[in-house]
Amino acid sequence: MLTLKLISEETERVIKGLEKKQFKGAREAVEKVLEYNKVRRESQQKLDSNKAEQNQLAKKIGALMKEGKKDEANDIKTKVAELKAADKALQEIMDKANADMTNVLLDIPNIPNDDVPEGKDASSNVVIKEDLTHMPNPEDEVLCHWDLLKKFNLVDFDLGVKITGAGFPVYIGKMARFQRALEAFFLDEARKAGYTEIQPPYVVNQASGLGTGQLPDKEGQMYHANLDDLYLIPTAEVPVTNLFRDEIIEENQLPIKCCAYSACFRREAGSYGKDVRGLNRLHQFDKVEIVRIDTPEHSYESYKEMLDHVENLLIKLELPYHILRLCGGDMSFTSSICHDFETYSAAQKRWLEVSSVSNFESYQANRLHCRYRRADNKKIELCHTLNGSALALPRIVATIIENNQTPEGIRVPKVLVPYCGFDMLDDKACE
Repeated sequence: MLTLKLISEETERVIKGLEKKQFKGAREAVEKVLEYNKVRRESQQKLDSNKAEQNQLAKKIGALMKEGKKDEANDIKTKVAELKAADKALQEIMDKANADMTNVLLDIPNIPNDDVPEGKDASSNVVIKEDLTHMPNPEDEVLCHWDLLKKFNLVDFDLGVKITGAGFPVYIGKMARFQRALEAFFLDEARKAGYTEIQPPYVVNQASGLGTGQLPDKEGQMYHANLDDLYLIPTAEVPVTNLFRDEIIEENQLPIKCCAYSACFRREAGSYGKDVRGLNRLHQFDKVEIVRIDTPEHSYESYKEMLDHVENLLIKLELPYHILRLCGGDMSFTSSICHDFETYSAAQKRWLEVSSVSNFESYQANRLHCRYRRADNKKIELCHTLNGSALALPRIVATIIENNQTPEGIRVPKVLVPYCGFDMLDDKACE
């Protein structure tokens, strides 16, 4: 959530930033916040003034009673009662203005960093780096991963439909083991990079969803357990970042680095066509997430380290990739800057997103009340929060399968063989 200080002191910059992010009604929303804040502050000032006057009058009542001036004392008591009645009305005005202002603020996205390019959609994203070392031969005849998965009996989509519905595949034999291998590899690499592993809950309360910005923005995309008012997590970012909600962290403890494996659940309403074939877009999938809590001064150094970490994973998996700096119109609700990593699909002949790395600056921290105490002057300030997929499994699996297919099966990247215990994904039983 944007801070009132930022909106009040840099109003035009905020409006321009929101417009860069293609947020409709940016000026109107900002003006509403400022108006509600004005009402809230004026009510608070009147309330404070009334309280001060009541204290002064209370002192007079005691003195008058001692002097035997009962009638004068009663007149002042009546005045105090009137002020108290006014206090109640002022408090109600202030509370309503504060609630209305908060509701508007919750619906306003983060503003983009100056380095974010202009643009309305993905067509304006900028490729800042690519590595085509392991690019597949375009002349090779290859099958799409969903055909390969069926051919070698690795994933059964129909069984998933039978048990649950579309988007919930069943992984079989070597593929189930391959999933675990990828998860272990990603977690081991994160641990080597200094991340503390967390095993979080898969369901969160409303406060957690509000804290990281999934609510109210993505409420329709989250599975909701109505009876308990709990949400299935769309990413481990939500529970892990909420570990630090309502916390004050000492500066010498920062940056905090956490990683977590979890299943992720997304309704993905409205998705259709080639984008949802096979493993391209699922309602349940596995992902390893990296999260950082940092100071504003150091957060972009952390951000660079996170980008390097994800890139190194793709290099070790022997996958062609490129890195995109997202334009304002293609960024998430909460991010200040975001880079996507995409790998090339040999059979689908297109790039598939496998990771997003974001710096939210103080936006999430303000919603979370996640703060740190400066070492020099003990001042309490908002942290910066960051997160990234490191990595999401479905599309990584899809590109590994398509780019490493042979007539006998799918070659397992060398770095994963020790984790799998086999070097070929096929329908043969594991020894």
